[in-house]
Amino acid sequence: MWDAWMRRALALAGLADGHTSPNPLVGAVVLDRHGRLVGEGFHARAGEPHAEVGALAQAGDRAKGGTLVVTLEPCCHHGRTPPCSEAVLRAGIARVVIALEDPDPRVDGGGMAQLRAAGLDVISGVLQAEAAFQNRAFLHRVRTGRPWGTLKWAMGLDGRTALSNGESQWISGPTARRWVHQLRSKSDAVIVGGGTVRADDPLLTSRGRRKPEPLRVVLSRSMELPVTAQLWDTSLASTLVAHGPEAQEQPFPHGPQRLLLSASEPKPLMQELANRGCNRVLWECGPELAAAAIRQGCIQEVAAVVAPKLMGGVAARTPLGELGFTAMDQVVAGSCLSPVPLGGDWLFQLRLTP
Repeated sequence: MWDAWMRRALALAGLADGHTSPNPLVGAVVLDRHGRLVGEGFHARAGEPHAEVGALAQAGDRAKGGTLVVTLEPCCHHGRTPPCSEAVLRAGIARVVIALEDPDPRVDGGGMAQLRAAGLDVISGVLQAEAAFQNRAFLHRVRTGRPWGTLKWAMGLDGRTALSNGESQWISGPTARRWVHQLRSKSDAVIVGGGTVRADDPLLTSRGRRKPEPLRVVLSRSMELPVTAQLWDTSLASTLVAHGPEAQEQPFPHGPQRLLLSASEPKPLMQELANRGCNRVLWECGPELAAAAIRQGCIQEVAAVVAPKLMGGVAARTPLGELGFTAMDQVVAGSCLSPVPLGGDWLFQLRLTP
């Protein structure tokens, strides 16, 4: 009986997609004692009121004796904002319906326990799978200490991502490129390697779809970077250049921040980005770095834009470098979502098997 209201709460949570990190997406609705909607809210961004607080404030005294429907377990700890569980108790709510328990060690069932101890009726697990999918990036970071990684590329129908001479602009059409900008707007960081900076001089912004723009990250082993590049202009978006100890004496471009890693590899970079509050990152890198990110467990899904073009060339670039497999039972596998048309191109999405 609670599914319809939970779907409304999930829709509210989705309004802030890409803006709440390191916090999760959360939506909430309040029903009065007669089951009528009297308040709703969502968590807009970190540091701002949580979904439950906004919904309860809208409901006011009408919340007394009513029901709170919320996509994630109310928090019970002091952070940038007071505990939501205490706000629920003050409002006089009689029943709380929850989609998903919060795996954050500061909560982890504590919010529900506090509400039950106070005599509230607590129902959990309503549309749990849908809520877990919506917050997959947050859940992954909390459980693994690394952001959720999406690897994106565009290629022709023959699997090439560039011509033999390196030319790659533009493989996909305008609709697909607008989709990429939207994808960036939902990411906390966009990652490329030094080779991509040298070859393509990318801008890596959402073209204004997100403010602030996602962090632009360059992972470089050699630090042989061009003196001038669009990424070095940080007036539009912040840039981080990460490298291992072997490159710390190399010249550094003016503008971006420098990050010294234990090794110039994807996994330590992911750990650092998680520490900086990134829930979701987008890899737009070349084949060798993409292969390394897959090997080190830093990619959870692949988004491949396929253009109806044949590019040819034995030496032409392909999306992935060597993964070291020698038999088909070793290859990376996952579940493929239904293809999505993007103008004249097609989007194929692969969710990798953990």
